[in-house]
Amino acid sequence: MYSETVMDHFTHPRNMGEIPNASGTGTVGNAKCGDIMKIDIQVEDGIIKDVKFKTFGCGAAIATSSMASEMVKGKSLSEALKLTNLAVAEALGGLPPVKMHCSMLAEEAIRAAIEDYMAKHPEQP
Repeated sequence: MYSETVMDHFTHPRNMGEIPNASGTGTVGNAKCGDIMKIDIQVEDGIIKDVKFKTFGCGAAIATSSMASEMVKGKSLSEALKLTNLAVAEALGGLPPVKMHCSMLAEEAIRAAIEDYMAKHPEQP
C-alpha cells in the first residue's frame, strides 16, 4: 500500500520538533480526517535555514510533513512557495488516492509558515 520511502519517512521522520522563536509558523488541519500539521521555519537572508514539524495524524501525514520539510530546507522563500502536493507525493514514491489530502496539508502548512513570516517581515521582498 505504501512505498518504502513513505514508510521510511513515517518510521524515521526528519526535522520533527519545534523551533523556538521561529521566523514563521503555519498550522493547518483537516476536520474530515483529524490530521493537524504545524510547521516552523527559520529564515535567514531569504533562505529557509531550518524547518521543524509536529504532526498529529496518520502515517501518510507524518511522512508528507517529513518529506516537505526536507524539500524546502535550504531553499529561498520563492522556491519553497512553488512546492506542490504532487511534488511531495512523487518524492515519496506515490500515495494512495485516499491519502493525497495529506500531501495537500503539507503544501498548505509550508505556505502558511511562509505567509506568517512575510506578515511579520513586510519589508522583505
